[in-house]
Amino acid sequence: MNDPRHPVDPDTEVRAVDRRLVERERDGATARVATISRSYDTSAEDLWDACTAADRIGRWFVPVTGELRLGGCYQLEGNADGTVTECDPPRSFAATWEYGGDVSWITVSVSAEPDGRSRMTLEHTAHVDDECWAEYGPGATGVGWDLGLLALAGHLAGDPRPADPEALVATPEYRRFIAASSDAWARRSVEAGTPEREALAAGRRTTAFYTGVPEQPEG
Repeated sequence: MNDPRHPVDPDTEVRAVDRRLVERERDGATARVATISRSYDTSAEDLWDACTAADRIGRWFVPVTGELRLGGCYQLEGNADGTVTECDPPRSFAATWEYGGDVSWITVSVSAEPDGRSRMTLEHTAHVDDECWAEYGPGATGVGWDLGLLALAGHLAGDPRPADPEALVATPEYRRFIAASSDAWARRSVEAGTPEREALAAGRRTTAFYTGVPEQPEG
């Protein structure tokens, strides 16, 4: 690639993210809640704008259309759509996340930190099919959010335009990032009660899914 971007050290970037995994009741059934959070070297106002202004979202995530306001509907190009259900600018918003016939829920919050940086926290609540969970675990969506937060870091660092995901995944650095992210989510799954062997195997399948590289055997 001849397009210089935010430098990626996979291990450093993966460690920059906090991840949590819990279960919670939602609409009368047990849902899995994945929370991902990262601190950025910018003001809370700028971070909020990057996460809510349509023109900026398209520069680090994917193009978005619709009405980004309370009660408004949005469509992410080639991805999810939904409705904004809560909005408390410049602190937080919540929305449905509708994709492939399934409905889940996201909450995004932005807060200032004492050192002048700011933090974005995203909580994704979903009723996940047991078979799908056994196959991929939390990394199925967690790796995607990790990639999103990484792209946001690049945008805030001055990357001029969004990266081509297929081109990036072809690079060794991004493949290492995906593998490290998959493993990090698998470790959270172990902490949540999944047997270690099963969780790590699901993590390897998630890596193979995102990279297109056949699953590597254990060890």
